[in-house]
Amino acid sequence: MADKTLIVRIKRQQRPDESVRWEEFELRYRPHMNVITCLRDIWEKPFTRDGKESTPVSYEANCLEEVCGACAMLINGMPRQACSALVDNLEKPIRLEPLMKFPLVRDLQVDRSKMFEDLKRTKCWIPIDGTYALGEGPRMSPGVQEVGYPLARCITCGNCLEICPKVNEHTNFVGAAIVSQVRLFNMHPTGAMHAAERLDALMEPGGIQDCDNAQNCVKVCPKGIPLTESLAAINGQMIGHAIKSWFRGNA
Repeated sequence: MADKTLIVRIKRQQRPDESVRWEEFELRYRPHMNVITCLRDIWEKPFTRDGKESTPVSYEANCLEEVCGACAMLINGMPRQACSALVDNLEKPIRLEPLMKFPLVRDLQVDRSKMFEDLKRTKCWIPIDGTYALGEGPRMSPGVQEVGYPLARCITCGNCLEICPKVNEHTNFVGAAIVSQVRLFNMHPTGAMHAAERLDALMEPGGIQDCDNAQNCVKVCPKGIPLTESLAAINGQMIGHAIKSWFRGNA
């Protein structure tokens, strides 16, 4: 009996300024395949469905277990991780495209530097001065830990920015992932000392005021992070921060 096959359609560009072309590949089906397996099969034999020799498809991947976030792409029109997208659960033919809200590098590879620059801008880290041991830090209550742990699962994949209607060429909106990280670091006993700086950053152009509460972000997050809860929590923090800042300025 002939091997079962599947068709994968891929949007390709060698360079951002090159015209788009679509290529179809016919691959041998095996149980438990994911999209990364398909791309690896193409790398081994880069011949299109009609027998023309092509080139391996450019994409990013690292952990292959939905931890690093690198393999985010549009799969059948939805942003998700290629490593956890099982072929058996996808409509055929499978259609692969790069994320559209980030600068294209090549094929399915994009430049997600904006997310990391926005993490810097909002100071999403715990500052520790000195090169010597500072001893144990302040303890966190179990309740705070329980709220913070899901937020710490963010893999900076960019799916929430891809699906957000307010992330476009007309805005600099940082996106739900960044806002959620601000919430995470503001609730940390040490990080809270710099909460005002983070909130100030989110009050600048591209901050949380650009969110229209579409709530698409929470639907595509591969880690199930309660992003809408973070948006609401930071909105509350910013109102309090703005009131305090007004009183200080008028004291």
